[in-house]
Amino acid sequence: MTENVKCGCGTANVAIFPCAGASNVGQFSNKIAIELDKKEIGNMMCTVGIGARAPGLMKSAEASDRIIAIDGCPVNCARKTLELAGFKIDRHIVISELGIKKTKDRDLKDAEVAEVLEKTLETLQSE
Repeated sequence: MTENVKCGCGTANVAIFPCAGASNVGQFSNKIAIELDKKEIGNMMCTVGIGARAPGLMKSAEASDRIIAIDGCPVNCARKTLELAGFKIDRHIVISELGIKKTKDRDLKDAEVAEVLEKTLETLQSE
């Protein structure tokens, strides 16, 4: 995989908000947000803080040029939380739509994380 992969978002000021739910796909959402942050594709931010209307997080989100929401499943909690707070989502990833079955097993394997990250990067580049 290419190390200098960038999002098709067209800007460096990208906020990444994961769902971090209780299932495997929720945990994948959080882990993928961490990996995207490490790759400097964007800055991982706290989705729950948006739901709580934490002033600092709200200002950081408002200052972002683009927002990526990463949900684990079709319930779309991250996307809905951001939209209810008045934010426009520029990119929305749903982990379960990448071929990952939702389970209660939260013990993520490194190979699985790498596979989901690769699929996520492909999705971000294609949009």
